[in-house]
Amino acid sequence: MGGSAKFCELAVGLAYGEDAQALKDKRVASVQALSGTGAVRLFAEFIKRFQPESSAYLPVPTWSNHHNIFRDANVNQNTYRYYLASTRGLDFEGLKEDLKAAPNRSVILLHACAHNPTGVDPTPDQWKEISKLMKEKEHFPIFDMAYQGFASGDTQRDNQAIRIFLEDGHQLACAQSFAKSMGLYGQRIGCLSVVCADAAEAAAVKSQLEFIARPMYSSPPLHGSLIVTTILSDAALKELWYKEVKDMADRIIGMRTDLKKNLEDLGSKHNWEHITKQIGMFCYSGLTPEQVDRMTQEFHVYMTRNGRIRYYAHLQVVDDIHRALFSIFLINSMAGLTSGNVEYLFAHNVFFLINSMAGVTSGNVKYLANAINEVTKV
Repeated sequence: MGGSAKFCELAVGLAYGEDAQALKDKRVASVQALSGTGAVRLFAEFIKRFQPESSAYLPVPTWSNHHNIFRDANVNQNTYRYYLASTRGLDFEGLKEDLKAAPNRSVILLHACAHNPTGVDPTPDQWKEISKLMKEKEHFPIFDMAYQGFASGDTQRDNQAIRIFLEDGHQLACAQSFAKSMGLYGQRIGCLSVVCADAAEAAAVKSQLEFIARPMYSSPPLHGSLIVTTILSDAALKELWYKEVKDMADRIIGMRTDLKKNLEDLGSKHNWEHITKQIGMFCYSGLTPEQVDRMTQEFHVYMTRNGRIRYYAHLQVVDDIHRALFSIFLINSMAGLTSGNVEYLFAHNVFFLINSMAGVTSGNVKYLANAINEVTKV
């Protein structure tokens, strides 16, 4: 029911840092879960059963499925301010005000890194303030960590928020996913861990988590957990994985830099610093719904009307009666834009479905920048 013990041991070592005192004290209860979604859902069920009076506070905005998870677990939901549209950054004052106003011992959902969908993360100093505030209010943090290593390229930098909270003495939960960082989306490999007061409490919590999992899905997948275990327990493979994750993160960061530079080179009068200040696969571009409509109508760039960019690159060439080439790019994150496809995009009719930064490539970034510049001209 709890899955692979070795997998869980390696997963929590990655999440908290192998030298974390909580791990040395055996105060961490961990079970294998059905990726990050399953881990959050398992925790929501745990909260409903053992702390039913508590409400879960979710950031505005957050990954839309978070609302579904807590709703279906019958956990009361509230929200706290997070994104400030006027600065395209963190609404830090609003966030603190809302967490202070929340009843003591509330459950607070936090994105450990690479916030989905805004790409806006608190700074280390802001995390320290948040931790102190939540400690004073006796709030219980649940970190959703779906992109460790995928944000900065450094797994230990990406878990700094959790380490700050541990240093401040928090008991907390962490929902991990290896879907993106190891390319195991279809394997549904994740881990739910809970930092407890002592080893005895950790044993009891683990037992209850397994008890909840039993009627939900009985046991988690095997093969994906073996892949993760093999990589994280072999020094050479682990270093190779670190390198590949960093390569991917650096590429996304590079595409952000290229997009900002192309907009500036085009003479845009707007401030595009938020493109490079935000991090990870997601980017809140700041485009208005009306500007997004123009992107669609005039440039065949399709994106959500809140202006979020998330790129996945998929190319389909259609040969019709006019022998025109129509390139269809499903852009779900910044990782799909390359330096090698931008000239092609200018030469052909191009259709973009923009959902994240991973799909921005060096070959289409100029086209995207030109479209954004045109629709945002004053």
